[in-house]
Amino acid sequence: MKRLILLLLPIALFAYQIKNGEVKLIKLEKKSTVVFEGKKIPSIKSPTKKDAYFALIPIKYKEKPGLYSISINGKKEPLYVELKKYKKEYIKVATSKVKPDKKSLKRIYKEYKDAMKIYSTITPKRYWGKPFILPLHSKLTSSYGNARMFNHMLKSFHSGADFRAKMGTLIRAANSGVVVIASKRYYAGGSVVIDHGEGLYSCYFHLSKILVKVGQKVRQKELLGLSGKSGRVSGPHLHYGIRLYSYAVNPLQFTKEINTLFKGNR
Repeated sequence: MKRLILLLLPIALFAYQIKNGEVKLIKLEKKSTVVFEGKKIPSIKSPTKKDAYFALIPIKYKEKPGLYSISINGKKEPLYVELKKYKKEYIKVATSKVKPDKKSLKRIYKEYKDAMKIYSTITPKRYWGKPFILPLHSKLTSSYGNARMFNHMLKSFHSGADFRAKMGTLIRAANSGVVVIASKRYYAGGSVVIDHGEGLYSCYFHLSKILVKVGQKVRQKELLGLSGKSGRVSGPHLHYGIRLYSYAVNPLQFTKEINTLFKGNR
């Protein structure tokens, strides 16, 4: 009841506000102890300012709207989560991609388990030092968060952003890092995932060709592969995603948020 009452308050009253599926960046003057909903959030050294730090707080897609608190060195600050209404999308795909057989289900489960183990790993080292870029510049065809109705069956929410890309379009790294996935998967098709360090990963799915290997270090703008229509798709495109501390967050909002660290430093 308390949270329902708080929902009626003007959002502008709160120091921090965010929508479900987004990331809030909090700048810190020193290394701090940051806790959100009982979970400790890493205090990360700034890439642009000496002795400064920041924290990245991911809000789950299914997080309930309302007032939450962030503890910074024991001092609580209010954070208001606003419910964002995402659209529904109706997509026609092969029946096998909606109703997999038993063998495929085992493969799907293993691929999911392996991927989540990677996404949950926080590599202490940071590999990036520049603003993040998008892997290509083209029309956005499907936004993060949309409900996916495959053959009129609700199967998932869209965990990334889809960009129009004809077969064979060059796909490049959003920032520097280490390749941790480079394989063809059941739903994601040709997949490349880059570990940028400190719990941050970028994902590039449905590729027709993969041009990197697991363990390979890549630089920003380095060629990762060619766009395609592999996996569960209705046509050729690039699915681009961001994972932060295992959560799939809005990659476009994340890019704008993380790049605020570089404003005034060029």
